Amino acid sequence: MAAIELKVPDIGDFKDVEIIEVLVKAGDAVGLEQSLITVESDKASMEIPASLAGTIVEMKVKVGDKVSEGSVIAMIEAVGASASAGAAGASSGAVETGSRPDASTAPALAQMAEAARTIQSMEPAATAVTSGAEPVGVAHVSPVDEALVVKPHASPAVRAFARELGVDLQKVRGSGPKQRITLDDVRGFVKAVMATSDKPAAAGDGAALGLIPWPKVDFAKFGPIEPKPLSRIKKLSGANLHRNWVMIPHVTNNDEADITDLENFRVSLNKESDQTGVKYTMLGFLIKAVVAALKKYPEFNASLDGDQLVYKHYYHIGFAADTPNGLVVPVLKDADKKGLSEIAKETSDLAKKARDGKLSPAEMQGGTFSISSLGGIGGTHFTPIINAPEVAILGVSKSYFKPVWNGKEFVPQLTLPLSLSYDHRVIDGAAAARFNNVLRALLSDFRRAVL
Repeated sequence: MAAIELKVPDIGDFKDVEIIEVLVKAGDAVGLEQSLITVESDKASMEIPASLAGTIVEMKVKVGDKVSEGSVIAMIEAVGASASAGAAGASSGAVETGSRPDASTAPALAQMAEAARTIQSMEPAATAVTSGAEPVGVAHVSPVDEALVVKPHASPAVRAFARELGVDLQKVRGSGPKQRITLDDVRGFVKAVMATSDKPAAAGDGAALGLIPWPKVDFAKFGPIEPKPLSRIKKLSGANLHRNWVMIPHVTNNDEADITDLENFRVSLNKESDQTGVKYTMLGFLIKAVVAALKKYPEFNASLDGDQLVYKHYYHIGFAADTPNGLVVPVLKDADKKGLSEIAKETSDLAKKARDGKLSPAEMQGGTFSISSLGGIGGTHFTPIINAPEVAILGVSKSYFKPVWNGKEFVPQLTLPLSLSYDHRVIDGAAAARFNNVLRALLSDFRRAVL
């Protein structure tokens, strides 16, 4: 039987992504959708599965190679229905160069091994937890004539390299075709900035901020230690969180909502829906309340783009999901157009995919506002970091009962702590307080959500 080519399918807006792991070898028997290789770009890591079941005849790639859609991964002798489908050219789009996978296999083809809190750090120009801002320590130093600078034209790898160094690509003049910015252009810019700076801009040790160097300590001399590398998710999200915390003027408004009646309603809904399998959580009600508040105060659903504030007329709500490898932020699209049961099912499905490492890049993009909930763990209030290019994020802590005077007696009230972090360049304190007031009113009496 003739061997059939296994090719890289449509994996989204990715080209020349590096292979970081080869999971099979010649002679291995593989099943349909079994992972063959793991690739990693500056945006995400993902596993590429087999579109046919059979025996691997020859591997065409190795660790370190770069692949794109249509690149040949391996030669396979397909078995059973897969063989006839492959021979007929009617198998998954992974075999035919340039074709697209069908809807049933598309999620698996973009299987995420790990990603970035962003909570939405997948967009190269400005993302989760904004690369168009001035670099720390060199904000007012530029060896380039800004009148000659055009809109940055650079690959994702170059953009990632620039973000690591805190370089604003708007200030870098590209030497490639059509002024495309190369790695050497970024290096040259950094050297020029360092040459004109009075202080050394040592990366990562605080020198760029005018701080004393980070302490170097031999921890082993004080007792046993066990160094462990950070997961790729924490490496990627950590850089974005650091940037967002340094570059966005965070303010957090803390408040509390009475959810006594809402919790009783939620419990009763779950009892009624035992046969449907839909489980209602507080997250679904929070999303509905947040969307209503965003419609009332649209600046919370906007993004800064230079000197402009971009108001979005769609409501894509991201929510932080705890996974074994760190936090990721799935995005529930068009939350304003969905009912509670649909939101409950979709958030549950997205959270499971996040835990299993199967979120696709598209499922973590496009968010307009995020929710980070510690309700199942504990705490009172905290300061969630804004997921750029968003301008606000809602933190939710564990609900608790407290006695409240109703005019005649103390009664138990189930109280939900709310922590709203906002970008003070866009939102002032009064607006944040009003936003929280709307949330409190909606959560206390959810009938208001239909108004």
